[in-house]
Amino acid sequence: MPELVLWDVDHTLMATRGLGRELWAQAWLKTTGVELREQASVTGSTERVILRETTRLHDLPYSEALFESFAAALGGVHAQRAGELREHGHALPGAAASLARLAEQGVRQTVVTGNVRAAAEVKLAVFGLDTYLRLEDGAYGEDGETRPELLRAALARSFVRPEDVVFLGDTAADVEGGRDAGVRTIAVATGRTTAAELRDSGADAVLENLADTEGVLAVIG
Repeated sequence: MPELVLWDVDHTLMATRGLGRELWAQAWLKTTGVELREQASVTGSTERVILRETTRLHDLPYSEALFESFAAALGGVHAQRAGELREHGHALPGAAASLARLAEQGVRQTVVTGNVRAAAEVKLAVFGLDTYLRLEDGAYGEDGETRPELLRAALARSFVRPEDVVFLGDTAADVEGGRDAGVRTIAVATGRTTAAELRDSGADAVLENLADTEGVLAVIG
């Protein structure tokens, strides 16, 4: 087994089934005072990049101060509407079982996600997944704009070598980021990217989903 397993959050461990965009729009309105007309692409991106590109779509100025205000608003909205997240979203099949089995074997686990930390923590807690994760060692939307930056931040916080790490994500950006950071990357076809596309992006292995816990552990190990 690897020393550390890193998990993407959205569409790898859980799905919010459309509520995530609604919460984003609420935080956007609270921060900018402007109704959200169009949101930049979110697949494989980070909140800082999504916010910057969305401000361009609305002809608004972007700044680091704006991102900090938005991050606080987004975390607050998730906390306020945690009950709705629990009702509308769900942990993906096998996610909790895979996390639990790895924890039983003493494998350290955390997340690498484009979400801001406060929002990620609410999502993970809502679906009971935070118990298995060392969230202080993770990397979040505040830590960089690209997957390689986030992965390197998590490696530095965890004091591990890339060769002792496995990263699981659901997008080509996750796979490319893992390769760039030098970690073994397992793609999970539970998001918008097909298994074939994930293989073509260079994933070390591809899983259709996390439902077969023994199969997931065999690939990780």
